[in-house]
Amino acid sequence: MKKTTLANGETVEFECLSCAITSGEMEPDGGTIVETEFFHAHQDVAYPIQGLVILASKRHVKCLDELTDEELLDYQRLLVKIRKAQREVLGIEYVYYFYNEDTTHHFHTWMVPRYEWMYKFGRSIESVRPVLLHARNEMYTAENLEDVRAAISSLTKALNKE
Repeated sequence: MKKTTLANGETVEFECLSCAITSGEMEPDGGTIVETEFFHAHQDVAYPIQGLVILASKRHVKCLDELTDEELLDYQRLLVKIRKAQREVLGIEYVYYFYNEDTTHHFHTWMVPRYEWMYKFGRSIESVRPVLLHARNEMYTAENLEDVRAAISSLTKALNKE
């Protein structure tokens, strides 16, 4: 079993974090933002940054090339839909996207927004890790967690209306 600390400060154990979340076994703080037959989007469970979305496959695969054509099309459509909502609902101008194949979880993409406060850590890809660590170590305040939950709620409403 592995352990991680969630954005709400709770430590949880799991075999595969993505499987636990996408199956509903574990609910991330703020719940599901949007989901389709193949994918599940939620606030990153470890870093309390408004609009930091994880888009995870429901099926346990490790690599992009393991997705079926139908899954790949769904992934692309949902990624664009989430990005549009980040811009329109939360005013997020820039996002860094990360997907890696040597993760301990299964296929997922991080959508990491860029805010003004982050630029003190730099403006390149190398700045992302210090930003995430700062968020994990310094942003577990009641006020910030309330703001993160409000962002989750706003994205959820925007992405699920139809």
